[in-house]
Amino acid sequence: MRLSCADEMLLLNGCPGVIGLAAVFSGEQPDVEQVRTRVAERWTGLERMNCVLDRPSDDGGTARRGPFGRRGRVRWVVPGPFDPAVHVTLAREKLDDLWAESVHRPLTGEVPPWRLFVVPDAAYGGGFALALVAQHVLLDGRSLATLMRSLTDSPVAARDSARSVPLTRTGLRAAGRELRAMAAAGQALPMRSPGETYPSVAVSELSAHTVRSARRQPADGRGATLNELLVGAVAGALRAQYGPVRRWRQQEEPAYTAVPCDLRTRANPRELGNTLTVVRVPLPVDVDGPVARLRACQAALASVPERAAVHAGVLFPAAEAVRRTGPWVTGLLTNRGRRSCFAATATTAMKWPGGSSAFEGRRLVRTVGLPPLQHPGTASFALAQAGDTFTLTVVCNLRPDDARRLADAVVTEFEAWARMATPSV
Repeated sequence: MRLSCADEMLLLNGCPGVIGLAAVFSGEQPDVEQVRTRVAERWTGLERMNCVLDRPSDDGGTARRGPFGRRGRVRWVVPGPFDPAVHVTLAREKLDDLWAESVHRPLTGEVPPWRLFVVPDAAYGGGFALALVAQHVLLDGRSLATLMRSLTDSPVAARDSARSVPLTRTGLRAAGRELRAMAAAGQALPMRSPGETYPSVAVSELSAHTVRSARRQPADGRGATLNELLVGAVAGALRAQYGPVRRWRQQEEPAYTAVPCDLRTRANPRELGNTLTVVRVPLPVDVDGPVARLRACQAALASVPERAAVHAGVLFPAAEAVRRTGPWVTGLLTNRGRRSCFAATATTAMKWPGGSSAFEGRRLVRTVGLPPLQHPGTASFALAQAGDTFTLTVVCNLRPDDARRLADAVVTEFEAWARMATPSV
């Protein structure tokens, strides 16, 4: 089976490509065999979970080498069902340590590139966690949530969600505008020693009261979505840590964030794989005041659904058509994204699909995401919501402990919005 264009771009982008989602449950940790039985029952019949990357090694040395260390045109093969004893194991560390150990270590080998860990003493208000880690080339964030929801006691209770704005007919003019927007010059985060960067991961809890209060901003507007709040808080955090963008390198180019957009519809709400695109949005780091930055983010994000429609309706089909005759096109498209200045950050808001959930009667407490580690000079932010709990995960490829500093700064921005009781101006 051919890799999709999105799969191949994720494989060739030069990053470790590891993502994850943990579901934290209350109560006593279940036996690992109990979890393996549930996983075998629910996941063995899903073709994507049995896929292995395979590519010929004899290509004359002309193909690009990916993170899996082999050359040639990659394809998906299904050698047989996965072995639950290999893929489902007991973690030797707590969740924070598991995330820190996993984010920069690609899952290679001859088995499907995913693992499910039973994490004892998971913290974050729970007794244990089930943590799914996978290569992004295999699964996207929505896929992780769909899979984890399917392990719960009543998976059929999850409601199908659809794209908030349906795809519209787009033309060459809209495609041209989007290509220019994706190619505009940008800046990476400032580093004193660009050659010395370190991966770091930090997880922070946000109180439901803080998030609900922040959502009322701007007070004289319609309020804010979780995605708008996250992007606005990231802009404020970058300003607090690094100052205005114009001072970073004495350049006028903005810093951009990559906003993932799910392209599933009502016809395929539970499709696994990489049914997504990324839209590049400027961060209003130079705008003074948290409410003013939030307004700027709302304006910038308003066009994201229509821009994603251009990707799905024009750009992706064109790329797929071209790469059938010229496989080099994927490398050409990926080269732009390999630069840190393409997107200084990535921002993802994740909501648990469906209502309350449990595993063998143990109630779901919260979810914790693991966004991918990107190129040096970048940071990834994932804000996960499960019911009334909100959990922020920050992954940095910057200085040691920058993830903690940025996570604290994002929380501070949310708290600043929450304290504003009077209408904004």
